[in-house]
Amino acid sequence: MSKVEVLSEKEINNIIKRLSYEILENNYQSKKIILAGINNNGLYFAELIKKQLEKIATPQIELINIRLKPSAPLEEITISVDPKSLKNQTVIIIDDVANTGRTIFYAFKPFLEILTKSVQVAVLVDRMHKSYPIKVDFLGLSLATTLKENITVNLKKIKSVVLE
Repeated sequence: MSKVEVLSEKEINNIIKRLSYEILENNYQSKKIILAGINNNGLYFAELIKKQLEKIATPQIELINIRLKPSAPLEEITISVDPKSLKNQTVIIIDDVANTGRTIFYAFKPFLEILTKSVQVAVLVDRMHKSYPIKVDFLGLSLATTLKENITVNLKKIKSVVLE
């Protein structure tokens, strides 16, 4: 199967800038915004958004990590802060790719124990194969794919999104 670059580094950087402005526009009344990155790539994407937000933002930006096993999301879900500290806060759950929505759906679990101001979702690529009731609030690219195709996201050295 052939590989097709769907997003280049320049396009990903432009998406990060656009998403950062959208996040600020939609949360302009929030004094603090919590970016909750899921696992590795979601956390790294959240870090990139945080860096961009800090260049343009006045609210305080906090980065936290949501850890869960996508293949067994009921086993254990942890967040890197005390959930009580998120009471009345704006939380944005961030992941690199939304496929069926299952990982993002279960990432909401720690926030169900507290009363946040809002919980929103940001993703770099949405594959549109939702099996769970997830609405993406901040979207980089919506991509129609087959279930057999795979999306590979690299956000470290040379940023790219590849469809295989």
